[in-house]
Amino acid sequence: MPSGSAIRGSRVGAGPARPTERCEPAPRRPVTYWCANGHMVEILLAAEAEPPATWDCPHCGQPAGQDVQNPPGRQRAEPYKSHLAYVKERRSEADAEAILAEALAELRQRRGER
Repeated sequence: MPSGSAIRGSRVGAGPARPTERCEPAPRRPVTYWCANGHMVEILLAAEAEPPATWDCPHCGQPAGQDVQNPPGRQRAEPYKSHLAYVKERRSEADAEAILAEALAELRQRRGER
């Protein structure tokens, strides 16, 4: 009776099938970013890739820039908006009154009220 392993001679977490000396990684270069809290973040990018203007700091989550003397400012936290707040942005008070009156009239009609 064969064992349950479909791939013989390998194990979970095994490395690549080919030796690494046969292939060469793409050329990379380090790019350094600094956030307003003084954290330094160094990432590796492809040599020909254009680095992004900002990068999220993994330590504090604030945006980080490439200029150590002038890092980008803190992100302004957007306040939580409820569904009602978004509806109020789209509708005027007159629209809301008309929709409410229509819904109440329909409800009263279903109930058999005047």
